[in-house]
Amino acid sequence: MMGPRVWSSVRQGLSKGLARNVRGLASGEGKKVDISGIYPPLTTPFTATAEVDYGKLEENLHKLGTLPFRGFLVQGSTGEFPFLTSSERLEVVSRVRQAMPKDKLLLAGSGCESTQATVEMTVSMAQVGADAALVVTPCYYRGRMSSAALIHHYTKVADLSPIPVVLYSVPANTGLDLPVDAVVTLSQHPNIVGMKDSGGDVTRIGLIVHKTKKQDFQVLAGSAGFLLASYASGAVGGICGLANVLGAQLCQLERLCLTGQWEDAQKLQHRLIEPNAAVTRRFGIPGLKKTMDWFGYYGGPCRSPLQELRPADEEALRADFTSNGWL
Repeated sequence: MMGPRVWSSVRQGLSKGLARNVRGLASGEGKKVDISGIYPPLTTPFTATAEVDYGKLEENLHKLGTLPFRGFLVQGSTGEFPFLTSSERLEVVSRVRQAMPKDKLLLAGSGCESTQATVEMTVSMAQVGADAALVVTPCYYRGRMSSAALIHHYTKVADLSPIPVVLYSVPANTGLDLPVDAVVTLSQHPNIVGMKDSGGDVTRIGLIVHKTKKQDFQVLAGSAGFLLASYASGAVGGICGLANVLGAQLCQLERLCLTGQWEDAQKLQHRLIEPNAAVTRRFGIPGLKKTMDWFGYYGGPCRSPLQELRPADEEALRADFTSNGWL
């Protein structure tokens, strides 16, 4: 049972969502909201004393806003959301909403471990301006996260969310892959519009696209390393950490794929594989933030317990960008 405080928040959020024309379905249509395109998952800048630096966040956003992205994701894995307080998570969403171009979509990561907390966070993020909620799989009790448990969780969240819900599978961080059968079932919910899949298994992405094609369900690649292959398998875009530094190039890759220029797309994709691996699985968020500093954005420090790169790692990171012609 949800407590009075949560239900009060849910009712307020649903009222606001209805006023905004609850957007799992596009206005006046039976078609789900279009989330296709490229999105950078924004990093959260911190000061030297580990406070959120909202000024630097807005500076980065103004620079990124000049690129032809479909929108932005806040509070994804790249945003260090597990290290933020609930109030910080909401303030980041609010500040980004105010600073970003009005024609872009704002996706917000609202996932928490419990269904109740996820519903409350999703409603709150809708209240401060999110257009859609990206909901990561709960994973602390991963041994009990069966398809039935996950279907129950996401259905409850989608039922009570005043904004569209996007499923999020990131097994490298959660140790849990959202099962294909659960995705297929959830794709039938009118307020679940798509999925971000960061696992890197292109055959799985193709299978999900195939099995959900009657549901107007949209799959987004979760990393730039397999973006071309994902487009070829039927994905409609990507939420890629590398877009924080090579955003123009990822948008170019999108255009090449959409216009069938596969040879040029392949050449560009090849040059993105090593830099992408460097800022994801090799050196993670510290590597991405260091690269942002090199490319004219503010990366800055991570929040503890994440640590700065060692000099040898920084040298290897730079080599992955230099050898592919980006530095």
